[in-house]
Amino acid sequence: MRILLDTHTFLWFILDDPQLSTTAKAMIEDPANDVEVSPASYWEIAIKISLRKYSLPQPYQQFMESQIAINDFGILHIEPKHTNLITTMPSHHKDPFDRLLVAQAIAEGIPSSARMCNSTHTACRGSGKPMGTATQNIWVTRL
Repeated sequence: MRILLDTHTFLWFILDDPQLSTTAKAMIEDPANDVEVSPASYWEIAIKISLRKYSLPQPYQQFMESQIAINDFGILHIEPKHTNLITTMPSHHKDPFDRLLVAQAIAEGIPSSARMCNSTHTACRGSGKPMGTATQNIWVTRL
């Protein structure tokens, strides 16, 4: 299965942060899954570092490149079909990075760990309607 990590899930996994659920960690570590990271996530991390809201144990570029390679993560490049969905997406969440990550997951038909929309953090397309399949919703809500 293909999985798109959101920024927090990516960081929690590579930094072995206890905020990452055991279910999410197991799914990321499962060799049967193709785990992907969006440029939106490393852009968000770079911005937070520049604002001094976050720091990494190594220089940014070295850290990001090595962690993506070491963990064998793929890159889900941003395409017009992804950003097109943003033009009609309800604005339940104002964070542009999360909006793009959810749009990428919807366009690709893959689960995302992005947390959006309601009090249970289920990614949504509309008012109270979960995105995608039951498997995707379980993945999204259990992170």
